[in-house]
Amino acid sequence: MLSLVSGVRRLELTQSQVDARRFIPASVILQELHDEAPADHVTLDWLMGSLHRGSFGLITLMLALGSAAPGIGFVAGPLLLIPALQMIAARPTPTFPHWIATRALPTRHLGAVVQRAIPVLKYLERAVHPRWPTPPEATKRVVGIAIMMLTVRLILSMIPLSNVIPALVIALIALAYLEEDGLVLSIGLMVGLVILAVDLGVLWNTVFGTKRIGRF
Repeated sequence: MLSLVSGVRRLELTQSQVDARRFIPASVILQELHDEAPADHVTLDWLMGSLHRGSFGLITLMLALGSAAPGIGFVAGPLLLIPALQMIAARPTPTFPHWIATRALPTRHLGAVVQRAIPVLKYLERAVHPRWPTPPEATKRVVGIAIMMLTVRLILSMIPLSNVIPALVIALIALAYLEEDGLVLSIGLMVGLVILAVDLGVLWNTVFGTKRIGRF
């Protein structure tokens, strides 16, 4: 009987160790990427090859953080459309064309953003954890649609620094999707919907305001 109990305990311990090895917080992964990054430039090929677990969540999180950074935002922002469209199409992993995957991005700009993001992620990870399970495929498509719409908003924005808020919302959605946190994911999607609704309202008022002025 004692041997059976000890065997069960060893099995439980082994399973917990396996689970611990499987789960690596996003902040830890980003810190390792920062520490291992080449001195001058990084590429998407290097980034995807360095990830502990290649996923849409991680690559979208990295690109979203890059989209908020001066100097590389104009490159990282449009790249968000690629994983977004692939999520809508239910692709298993993100892939990029060779000419995009090998394009160099300045390490110093990305590194500065990552270093600022890591303490925030560590704080958020206290609250972001698996809960409110959602259907995987349906969730992937919904997240892809939300990221696509927010990315279009980010790209078309002409006001300086107006890309920061949608980029951070995309990062929040990506983090919640990565950590399988249905609650935070729902909050992130709602915030994104509010941003899009406000922008649509402003555009509507601008168009109709211009028409009214034209009548006079």
